[in-house]
Amino acid sequence: MSYTTVKEAGLVTADGRSLKSSLARAMFRKKVISIGLVLPLFAFIFFTFMLPIGDMLLRSVENDMVAEILPRSTEALEDWDETSGELPGEAAFEAMVLDLQEAKENRTNTKVGQRLNYERSGMSSLFRGSARKAQRIEEGPYKEKLIEADKDWANVATWQTIKMFSGPFTAGYFLSAIDAKPLPDGGIEFVDSQRAIYSKLFIRTVLLSTLITVLTLVLGFPVAYLIATQPARIGNLLIICVLLPFWTSLLVRTTSWIALLQQQGVLNDTFIFLGLISEDGRLAMIHNATGTVIAMTHILLPFMVLPLYSVMKTIPPSYMRAATSLGAHPWPAFWKVYFPNTVPGIGAGAILVFILAIGYYITPELVGGTDGTFISNRIAYNISVSLNWGLAAALGVILLGIVLAFYILYDKIVGIDNMKLG
Repeated sequence: MSYTTVKEAGLVTADGRSLKSSLARAMFRKKVISIGLVLPLFAFIFFTFMLPIGDMLLRSVENDMVAEILPRSTEALEDWDETSGELPGEAAFEAMVLDLQEAKENRTNTKVGQRLNYERSGMSSLFRGSARKAQRIEEGPYKEKLIEADKDWANVATWQTIKMFSGPFTAGYFLSAIDAKPLPDGGIEFVDSQRAIYSKLFIRTVLLSTLITVLTLVLGFPVAYLIATQPARIGNLLIICVLLPFWTSLLVRTTSWIALLQQQGVLNDTFIFLGLISEDGRLAMIHNATGTVIAMTHILLPFMVLPLYSVMKTIPPSYMRAATSLGAHPWPAFWKVYFPNTVPGIGAGAILVFILAIGYYITPELVGGTDGTFISNRIAYNISVSLNWGLAAALGVILLGIVLAFYILYDKIVGIDNMKLG
C-alpha cells in the first residue's frame, strides 16, 4: 500500500496513533541510533586528525608574538619607511626601551629574541643583552643610549626585521621552507643554491620515494604472482613469510640493516669472500642514500606485495589458458591479458608505498647519514631541537600539499576508481 493510500485511509497503529506519525518516529529513532553509533568515530577523527591538521595550518602562518611582547615598538614603527635606509626616529627607540624593560620583567625578551632569530641571526643575543641594559635607561636620549647598549640597534636591518615580522600573520615560515626570505620592499630573495637546504630535501624526498616505490614494484610483482599462482597450502606459507616483517619491530629491522650494510658488515665481508671487491674497496652502503633506499625498500615491500596479491588472486587462470589456446605465446598473453588486470593492484600498492615513504622518519634518520635523510627528519629537528614550530608546520603543510598533488595526478592519469585492494 502506497504512502498516499495510507494517508487517505487514515490508518492507525494498535496504540491508536497515526500510522504516518508512527513511521516517521521509527525512522527518526533509526537515524538517532545510526548517528550515535558513528559519533565516537567522528569525534575520534576530529580530535586526532582534523584538529592537529588545523593547528598545523594555523602555526604555519601565526606570528603574534612580536606584536604582543613589543606593542609600543610595533605601533611606533607603523609610520617608519623601512626602505628609506634611515633609522627610525627617537619615538621608536623610546618605545623599544620601554618594551624591553617590560619584557625583562615578564621574562619574555628571550622568547621574542628567539622568534626573530629565526629570521635574522643574532637577534636572540641582541634582545637578551639589551633587555638587561635597558633597565638602566631612565630618560632620553633613548636612541643614543640604546645604540650604546648594543651597536646592532644602529643597523637598519635590525629594525626592518622587527617591522617585517610584527604582524599577526606571516609568510616568513613558508618562504624559509623554500629557502627564500622576504625583502623590506615586499620582494622575495632566494638564498644561494649552495646554502639551500629545504628545497634540496623536498626534491630528494620525492626522488627517493619514487625510486623506492619502483623498486618495491619490481621486486614485489614476481613475489605476488608466485604466491597467487601457488596451491593454497604453499600460498599461505609464502604469505606468512611476507607478513613476518610486520611481526618484527621496525627499529630492529632498521638496526639489522645497519649491521648488514656497514663497511665491516656481513655484505661487504661476503663480497670480499666471493672476490667481488678487495679489502680496500669495501662499499659504502650505509649512512647515505643507498642505505636509505635498500632498508626502506625491504621495509615497505609488503605494502606492495599484499595489494598485488589480493588483486592477482581474483584473476581467473582461465584467462591465460584461453589466450594461449587461441595461439598467443606466453609473454604476449601475460602482457596483454594478465598484466592489465593487475593494474588496480599496482595502483593501490604504488600510492600506498609512495605516501608511506614520503613521510618516513625512523629509517632515514638511522641509516640516511647526510645525503639520505628526508624532509621529515628536518621537520623533527625543527620541532625538538631548534623549537621552530612555525617552520616545522610550514614544512608539514608543503609536504601535505605534495602528497595531495600526487594523489590528484594519480587520479587524473590512472583513476582512483581503478585502485583496488582485492
